[in-house]
Amino acid sequence: MGFNTGGGSGRPDDRPLYGEEAGGPARGPAPGPAGSPGGEFNLQDPINSFIGTVRTLVLDPIGFFRRIARGGDFVSPLIFALICALISGILGGIINFLISLAFGGDPDFGVGGAFVGLIANIILTPIYWAIVLFIGAALLHLLVLLFVRPRNAGYEATFRAVSYASVYQLVSWIPLIGWIVGPVWGVVLAILGIREIHATTTGKAVLIVLIPVVVAILFVVFVLAALIGGALFLENQQQF
Repeated sequence: MGFNTGGGSGRPDDRPLYGEEAGGPARGPAPGPAGSPGGEFNLQDPINSFIGTVRTLVLDPIGFFRRIARGGDFVSPLIFALICALISGILGGIINFLISLAFGGDPDFGVGGAFVGLIANIILTPIYWAIVLFIGAALLHLLVLLFVRPRNAGYEATFRAVSYASVYQLVSWIPLIGWIVGPVWGVVLAILGIREIHATTTGKAVLIVLIPVVVAILFVVFVLAALIGGALFLENQQQF
């Protein structure tokens, strides 16, 4: 697999962005044709280009992020990410539906309720993920501006990196294994994407991606601790 780290953490910060060598605007090379090795997702050939994009992200993620354009198209990476989210939502919803049937389901809603939950999961997942993509990319880009400063390829480049990193959802629906492997794979892809698309160092890319992750984890831990502490406090008060 192409997880070579050529130009990794040793990449100097003053490396020119794509296109700067010739004095032009910072931008990536033109993407390959739809479905070709290294080519981006293309709405003109959605099936072949989707398969080709997934294959390249699995086998050569560094090469993929190094070759893709830095801007010019919000729609294609967004649609790619939403397709991944929809596939995950459908497969995850089917599994939840089958588990609900196997264990008798909710007695208040029965099979019908489980089926409605499946449909709602399929409909709401892409909507939810579209919101997450734009907000998540905005938060990451704030950190890009902080750590990479003027030498970055812009918000759209960050959005494209985050969108293509969403390919991890294709395995995140798998019970237990996917719940762990999927997010970890997504974080790794996001780090590689930020590093290559903004031509920065591995260390800075790790900070940019992991700071929000750590903050989110600490927030969840804090909320859980507050809920548990509140429940224990109320239980003690009832005993007196």
